Amino acid sequence: MTNAGLPEAVLFDLDGTLFRTETLLETVHRRVFETLREEGLYTSEEPPVERLLGSLGMLLEHIWQRVMPDGSPEAHERANELLLRYEIEELEKGIGELYPGVPETLRKLRERGIRLFVASNGLEQYVKEVPRLRGIADLFEGFYSAGEYATQTKAELVRILLEKHGVRSAWMVGDRSSDVEAGKQNGLFVVGCDYAGFRREGELDGADALIGSFADLEQLIAQRA
Repeated sequence: MTNAGLPEAVLFDLDGTLFRTETLLETVHRRVFETLREEGLYTSEEPPVERLLGSLGMLLEHIWQRVMPDGSPEAHERANELLLRYEIEELEKGIGELYPGVPETLRKLRERGIRLFVASNGLEQYVKEVPRLRGIADLFEGFYSAGEYATQTKAELVRILLEKHGVRSAWMVGDRSSDVEAGKQNGLFVVGCDYAGFRREGELDGADALIGSFADLEQLIAQRA
């Protein structure tokens, strides 16, 4: 694949890239642990929501190992079910926001003839419902999730996406080390999103470029066109 000029496609992570996940998860996190306590599956003190936000980008099984390491396998499994149910319920109520400039910038990229995809380690329904419920689903050619494709790494998920759609040159845009690794392992130009507030230090090391707001992406592409 080539990094020169205008990319044929741009692949986006979802949480912390397109979607301000903390605007949804603060409510969802509280509801998940209230239900787990009511059902007797988790009796320890509620973990801070920052621990969940800091785990985004991981596979769900690894998220719960980090968020509640003292939780049983049954508690982790139930938390998966509750997380998805409450996320969809709150999204349908209008809770949860895209980052500023996301719809406008995506439309500008489409006008340039660039193919757009989502690649996320999240659950299939969540990865498809966030764009649909926030009015940007029609801008994307496909939605790829670890939940749907049962992939163990973001790099594997991106490889499947590229092969299925015959993409020859692409950019990977995301806010996590898994996005940087996925891009690099597949020979992509990697843009790190330096605006999500719940990253770990050094998360974007190795990215080819950093953007301080989502709208900066269009300018970055224009400079390289």
